Amino acid sequence: STTSSSTSSTSSSTSSTSSTTTSTTSSTTTSTTSSTTTSSSTSSSTSSTSATTSTTTSTTSSSTSSTSATSTTTSSSSTSSTSSTTSTTTSSSTSTTTSSSTSSTSSSTSTTTTTTTTTSSSTSTSSTTTTTTSSSTSSTSSSTSSTSSTTTSTTSSSTSSTSSSTSSTSSTTTSTTSSTTTSTTSSTTTSTTSSTTTSTTSSTTTSKTSTTSSTTTSTTTTSSTSTTAVAIQQWIMTGIMNVPRRYHTASTLANGSVLVAGGSNGTNLISTELYNPLTGTWTITGSINVPRLYHTATTLKNGSVLVAGGYNNSATFTSAELYNPSTGTWTITGSMSVARESHTASILANGSVLVAGGVNSAYLTSTELYNPLAGTWTTTGNMNAARSNHIASTLANGLVLVAGGYNSGVYLNSAELFNPSTGTWTTTGSMNVARASHTASVLANGSVLIAGGSNGSNNYFNSAELYNPSTGAWTITGSMIIAREYHIAVTLANGLILITGGMGNTGILNIAELYNPSTGAWTTTGNMSIARYIHTASTLADGKVLVAGGYSGGAGSLNSAELYQPI
Repeated sequence: STTSSSTSSTSSSTSSTSSTTTSTTSSTTTSTTSSTTTSSSTSSSTSSTSATTSTTTSTTSSSTSSTSATSTTTSSSSTSSTSSTTSTTTSSSTSTTTSSSTSSTSSSTSTTTTTTTTTSSSTSTSSTTTTTTSSSTSSTSSSTSSTSSTTTSTTSSSTSSTSSSTSSTSSTTTSTTSSTTTSTTSSTTTSTTSSTTTSTTSSTTTSKTSTTSSTTTSTTTTSSTSTTAVAIQQWIMTGIMNVPRRYHTASTLANGSVLVAGGSNGTNLISTELYNPLTGTWTITGSINVPRLYHTATTLKNGSVLVAGGYNNSATFTSAELYNPSTGTWTITGSMSVARESHTASILANGSVLVAGGVNSAYLTSTELYNPLAGTWTTTGNMNAARSNHIASTLANGLVLVAGGYNSGVYLNSAELFNPSTGTWTTTGSMNVARASHTASVLANGSVLIAGGSNGSNNYFNSAELYNPSTGAWTITGSMIIAREYHIAVTLANGLILITGGMGNTGILNIAELYNPSTGAWTTTGNMSIARYIHTASTLADGKVLVAGGYSGGAGSLNSAELYQPI
């Protein structure tokens, strides 16, 4: 708010008025003049010294005289003027400006005193005092500011009454950066001071003079915004599993918890446990009937989990079993026709599960379907190539894509499609690189991203390629930053693909990276706390990713788990 008061008395007679403006950087305008002064000051550190002083003078006349004379100045006098401004701003808020001006003229002597006080409060405190006093012929203007300061001088208006005889009134203005206008003058002064903490102070003073009226409007706005970047820790440790394990499976249940089953830590395991995302803890649940690793686990549409096949020492299994989340128990279900491990399992649109390939004493072309309603398996069409350690992805059109893998010393680049309607397989375009132990992710646009893998002899790949279901063709996309196999890929809620861990040229990895489908490029993200491979990764309901277990060389099988927080 601005309060302006002015008292003026004149003793003399008919008066003529003259105005003189003196300034270091000055402009003098007489009669119908518009003057604009803009000063800007920027400081680039948390604390620096800057000052901006802006003075605008407007002259007004009273309505109770035949002849009017106007003589008003800010920091002016015929003798001396001293202007001192001190401002300290912590942050910002509301400003209140009070300006009072008293001018008296007797025979040619004038004294003008202007006091402006600006107070800013809230989160920040800003105090500005400007004092102009007349005495000798000297003018001093100083401004000191800590952090960022803004001084806004709001001019006053004065009115003078009638006179007789001949008297002359002169006013002199001295200012560091000022603009004075006499007679029908419009003056605008804008001061802006900013610093790297994003503090902006703006001041606008508008004065308008007419024969019979006087209007002074002053607006002072002070705002300060400070933004501090807070680093988000992308990986945090969470509760440890009750049993260390690798080569296990992880399945997300309808209630949001995660079920891990089987695996090995030197001993092949029957234990299973549940992770509770709300508490970050693991609890033991019912054990599977047969210890197994290299098996598959599929969450069915009815909420139960189907585990099939796998390996235990010298035995490869045909057996399968179901986990009931309501009871925490496992029950044996129908057995597959062919024992297999290192195979794939894909849920189809009709709720059945397709198991494909794998190995027992030989590499397999056989595939079969599990019917959850009947609890039985039926054989379906054979693949065109036997393979294990391949990938399988259910496409938006309902077909299942199988690509790559290993067959009796040969690494494969071939790919084929299963049609649930006909129960047959047809070849599709081949990958550009033959690979096994890679990952596959279905993207939002329906294409499939293949990443990493190897073709034996510690020859790890960082290459990646995309399958287009519409054309059946593969195209190379951006390469991963780190070559790896036995890593895990998960799709995040934002559509990015997160790759974690694996085995690479430098050994077991804790490095994670992200693939952006929009740009086809990879970027590193935060590293896991523990290097691991042959682990699991599961997307939780809150968008976080749970990584659990795996193998870490000298540390052996791991019971540690950690959470990835997407940014």
